[in-house]
Amino acid sequence: MNQKKGYVLLPQPIEEEAHQMLTEAGLEVVVAPDPKPETVAPLMKDAKAIVLRTGIYMDEALIKAADDLWTISRTGGGVDNVDLKAATEHGVIVTSSLGVNASTVAEHTISLLLALFKQFFLMDREVRKNNFKIRYKNYPQDVRGKRLGIVGFGKIGQILADYFYPMSQTRLLAYDPLLPDEVKSSFSDKVDFVGLEELLKLADAVSIHVPLNEHTRDMIAWEKLKMMKPGAYLVNVSRGGVVNEKDLIKALQEGVIRGAGLDVFENEPIEENNPLLEMDNVILTPHTAALTEECVVRMATEGAKRVIDLFNGYVPEKIANPEVLKLEKWQQLKKR
Repeated sequence: MNQKKGYVLLPQPIEEEAHQMLTEAGLEVVVAPDPKPETVAPLMKDAKAIVLRTGIYMDEALIKAADDLWTISRTGGGVDNVDLKAATEHGVIVTSSLGVNASTVAEHTISLLLALFKQFFLMDREVRKNNFKIRYKNYPQDVRGKRLGIVGFGKIGQILADYFYPMSQTRLLAYDPLLPDEVKSSFSDKVDFVGLEELLKLADAVSIHVPLNEHTRDMIAWEKLKMMKPGAYLVNVSRGGVVNEKDLIKALQEGVIRGAGLDVFENEPIEENNPLLEMDNVILTPHTAALTEECVVRMATEGAKRVIDLFNGYVPEKIANPEVLKLEKWQQLKKR
């Protein structure tokens, strides 16, 4: 494949290990001064590949600005900051590091769950106020005996189940209408697969692990929140749009549910006047579930590897729009 003209464009810097992989593969790398569309757009013309983080939405205008764009490689697991339809129409292979961050995100999720059940944030705050008598209020709860409901039972949900079950010693609940029967069978000793409404009614904590798309936007809104137990917790580490944020705020304010652990928000960064910032029954983290020192290197190097594979004439892994491979321009790609 002719790659003499063109380079790998980074709208944002990536980890040095990944950057070095690209240069050692003989690829020219151009880093944008900042990820603003007006800054990135002029650099798109000669871009053959984009290694994309979350700081910019790769829309049709940016994709069309490239003379011969081959691929957009997401370092993260989701591709919701790529216009997938436009990319496909322009013959661009879109890939992601889907699954690479699964164990890391599951660790963050169980940390939020444990912090909620044990009320660590409240305990810490009160001790700092010299309110040591908070210990007599018995706010923390046992995890043993609690039923966790997992919405979306992909790799993250499966790892979370393996983490949580040994502590709870209680059958888990899961909802995933797309899950193959063989996966359900492999978890039949510890998980009951049920409908979403049944899960919400029975779970002591609900954890969300689905991508954001037209089917999942506002998946958890007021009517669904009202189905949950008053003492239940909601944890969302997927995407902010999956949970209707206004409805969640109302549910937290009115005691419809006991609390929440949120790593994602409707708008990011979270706005300064968002009521969530003033709530005592919520733990907030800044979309950092996958951003450990080890995981960001893993995601970036996987993103770089897929670009290198394509430049070497191989079909890259984890393609989000596989239909694009039917185009004549990609017929010469080899499978590993």
